[in-house]
Amino acid sequence: MKTSIYYKNNKRSWLRIAIICFLLTNFSSYSFAQNQSAQEEDSIYYQRPSILEKLAPGGNFSLQFGTITYIEVSPLLGYRFTNNFTAGPGFTYRYFKVRGFEASSIYGPRAFARYVISRNFFVQADYENLSVEFVSNQRETVREWVPGLFVGGGLFQPIGQRAGFMIGAFYNLSHDNIRSPYNSPWVFNVGFTL
Repeated sequence: MKTSIYYKNNKRSWLRIAIICFLLTNFSSYSFAQNQSAQEEDSIYYQRPSILEKLAPGGNFSLQFGTITYIEVSPLLGYRFTNNFTAGPGFTYRYFKVRGFEASSIYGPRAFARYVISRNFFVQADYENLSVEFVSNQRETVREWVPGLFVGGGLFQPIGQRAGFMIGAFYNLSHDNIRSPYNSPWVFNVGFTL
């Protein structure tokens, strides 16, 4: 009688151990499969962005009509080297006309480097070399290339994941009172980026 009770209890123990082992092996393989699929999803989600996804087109433009007509188009094409650092080339074209006088165009290449300090603040450096028409000492109109090196920063208002508007204040370290197309070494602008 004692042996049969022992046998029944032993049989139940082995049955319990078998069920526990079965559950553990199935649960661990299920858990492994879940973990593996989560890792696959993460690797898909965190794939390195393509070159096109790292491009950040933007720039600024201005329009003014009336006694003074002023049109400016300054596109930029930045490349996001990191989430916070973007740099790239651009081009500036300005059309300027005062009623009763001849029109003038200012144009030339530019380059910029922008570092985002936080979600809403950035610092930036710009270099441009503009072809500018101005009156020389001999009262003749001459066209020369005028460099400008700007440093400054501003506010960034995000719109969605990547796009946003920017407003900035920049100081021209190479300002020239005679040849510069700017009235002051301080320049304020509004722009956008995608």
